[in-house]
Amino acid sequence: MKLKPLADRVILKMLEAEETTKGGIILTSAAKEKPEIAEVIAVGPGGTVDGKEVVMTVKAGDKVVTSKYSGTQVKVDGEELTIVRQGDILAIVE
Repeated sequence: MKLKPLADRVILKMLEAEETTKGGIILTSAAKEKPEIAEVIAVGPGGTVDGKEVVMTVKAGDKVVTSKYSGTQVKVDGEELTIVRQGDILAIVE
């Protein structure tokens, strides 16, 4: 199954949290923070959303920072993905 986002929606795959700290301490899965950096998998076409013209500024393959609790989580072919509006993306990681 393949997802195709509509309007100003973006499909993200969250990247794994770091396994160790800078000091070398290994973190358990319970101690890891929810990752906020994600990879863009697919981007909607943009267009008119809520009466305003939306131009998509992210593209597939970009790494982005999102709001911590934004989006809707879905599972497709055993892979966990998040669908967010472009407005929930805070920055592109370069």
